[in-house]
Amino acid sequence: MRIVFFGPNGSGKGTQAALLKAELKVPHISTGDLLRAAVKAGTPLGLQAKAVMEAGKLVSDEIVLGMLEERVAQADAKGGFILDGYPRNLAQCAALEDLLARIKQPLDIAIELNVPDQAILSRCEIRFKAEHRADDDPAVVRKRLEVYRQQTAPVARHFAEIGKLVTVDGVGSVDEVFKRILSVLPRGGEMWSVQFAPRVPA
Repeated sequence: MRIVFFGPNGSGKGTQAALLKAELKVPHISTGDLLRAAVKAGTPLGLQAKAVMEAGKLVSDEIVLGMLEERVAQADAKGGFILDGYPRNLAQCAALEDLLARIKQPLDIAIELNVPDQAILSRCEIRFKAEHRADDDPAVVRKRLEVYRQQTAPVARHFAEIGKLVTVDGVGSVDEVFKRILSVLPRGGEMWSVQFAPRVPA
């Protein structure tokens, strides 16, 4: 199953993507992780990205798409993948669709995790007080949410227009949200919901 999974920082997207990866037995592909790994490994695309970043510029869509193409060509992605952090704009949407058409792996579903801004701010504020992470500072979070809405609204509309978008309520316990996600998966949503057994908290 090929899934595009998106939601703002603080929405619980990383946690839910990890659960989906375990449930569906497909890789969770984060473009940010791909970029860091390629730079660390010194691959040709990684070296290009490193030079761009050292010049203080943003890594181009072409470089990111090249890394993504290399990743989805690997054996563990043949049965599908969960794509996280891409596409972020309409140009990337078009590039992704061209790539998936070329490798004959069409997208099954785009899942948007919907959490009210105030809930995200509250979550991040708690984490900020406990861990003092700069990216959890309320002012930073508000700015990030604004940018996310600006970038993601057209992406969400595009996926809705092609009949691929499902918005899932991201408020609730981890298990509650996960059940909602499983229930919207194509080809067997009821099956996934029945098979899913709530985890016992550690």
